[in-house]
Amino acid sequence: MILDAAKRAFENLFASQTRSVFWKVLGLTILVLIGLWFAIRSLFIWLALPWLDSLVPGMPDWAGWMSVVLAILAGIGLALALALLISPVTAVIAGLFLDDVAEVIEKQDYAKEPAGRAMPLGEAVLSSIKFFGVVILGNAIALLLLLVPGVNLIAFFMVNGYLLGREFFEFAAMRFRTPEEARAFRSKHASTVFMAGLVIAAFLAVPFLNLLTPLFAASFMVHLHKSISRKDPSFVLQSNAPRSGTNQLGR
Repeated sequence: MILDAAKRAFENLFASQTRSVFWKVLGLTILVLIGLWFAIRSLFIWLALPWLDSLVPGMPDWAGWMSVVLAILAGIGLALALALLISPVTAVIAGLFLDDVAEVIEKQDYAKEPAGRAMPLGEAVLSSIKFFGVVILGNAIALLLLLVPGVNLIAFFMVNGYLLGREFFEFAAMRFRTPEEARAFRSKHASTVFMAGLVIAAFLAVPFLNLLTPLFAASFMVHLHKSISRKDPSFVLQSNAPRSGTNQLGR
């Protein structure tokens, strides 16, 4: 079920029906990452360079090569920081475009089934920003664990697998369920959702391809939610109980 959903999501990446969403997601992801690069670089120059200069005042000319080494190390550090930010950036962008992706997938692959309901833009943005903070905290912990041999890569996949799997699945589920039902449904199938999250984390770890993570993850979880819903029809019947108009999208 997970592999089939992943395969279909990967095919959706380059389908003509998703092309407009593809360019919007890719363009915004690149713009945000470029902005973060300059922000992190400026912060480093402002805070770190004066500190480094104070460590080696009056460096002689023959030791100038040390500045080159420090510049290289700084560049590696900035690249690492940016790589760790891809995960939370993915979450925010997905929150903005999930409904666009889901609508295309539902019309293309599930035309005979009822369409989902989009979240209001303000609520989607607020939810994405909240999740941005959670993912930042999770990846900060994973960054600390990078110093522990044998745990570093495992920490990256475990943290991002859990967080991204949880959030993307609930985003997809809330097109058909209240937030409470979406969380309960995700909790009931937690192991499947976590394994799917590991697939997203693996996608996220591939350079350049990871720029398409928001599009892949959103499509992936739409397919997975549909598959799990078919296998758990009793929960689907429960979630289709009448709801009040003000709580349908529940944020």
